[in-house]
Amino acid sequence: MIKALVKHPLGALGSAVVVFLLLVAVLAPVVSPYDPFAINVKEVLAPPSLAHPCGTDLLGRDVLSRLIYGARISLEVGILAVGISLALGIILGALAGYYGGVVDSLISRAIDIMLCFPTIFLILAVIAYLEPSIINIMIVIGLTSWMGVARLVRAEFLSLKERDFVLAEKALGAGTFRIIFSHILPNALPPILVSATLGIGNAILIESALSFLGLGVQPPIPSWGNMLTEGKETLEVAWWLSVFPGLAILITVLAFNLLGEAIQEVTDPRRQK
Repeated sequence: MIKALVKHPLGALGSAVVVFLLLVAVLAPVVSPYDPFAINVKEVLAPPSLAHPCGTDLLGRDVLSRLIYGARISLEVGILAVGISLALGIILGALAGYYGGVVDSLISRAIDIMLCFPTIFLILAVIAYLEPSIINIMIVIGLTSWMGVARLVRAEFLSLKERDFVLAEKALGAGTFRIIFSHILPNALPPILVSATLGIGNAILIESALSFLGLGVQPPIPSWGNMLTEGKETLEVAWWLSVFPGLAILITVLAFNLLGEAIQEVTDPRRQK
């Protein structure tokens, strides 16, 4: 699949951007030109220049350095939140699809109830009663976004559990755990990977929105969302404070969406035709 992604135009572009962002986030202390927390009152709201390619903010802090450290926050929240939602969605979806009957009915009704509430309002309601922090944001996003994964896994299991290779394993006396995790789940991975890739972009958007509203990552920790909040107050005189964080969010989410679309195309024979 990796070779097919490299040959796919959108997949190659999305993969390159994602890998670049991951490297920047991991190597933030090395590649960051300045300390993102260092205040310099002599360079308050300095426009983009060779010394500060993305300008400085209201406290004279380098915007590029804060964008780099903000990438670490956004990717960490996105990846770990999706990890939580995937774990819940795969377990519940697998149980519902494999066992059916009462188990399927109970899990399906729970999914329907959760989907009745708009995700963003449910997250806002929970965050309002918790202390704003990175860990709380990751947990809340993960616990409120597993329903789509569960439905997807359930549908795949309903289809795959009647295939000949699964029936053959049952006839040979294979246990339920082995059938689910060694035979059915690996064959259901492609759509799960697509959902996970798209989910990371969505989680980054939610984290940015929460930080923009003041319910997410709190200053002085740099986050693309709270950088946008700082920039809206000086939009007319310091456009770079809003433009560069906005572009960072746009490019990151677009890259994950392109990657998810490419994975869907290279793993779906009908799309390949």
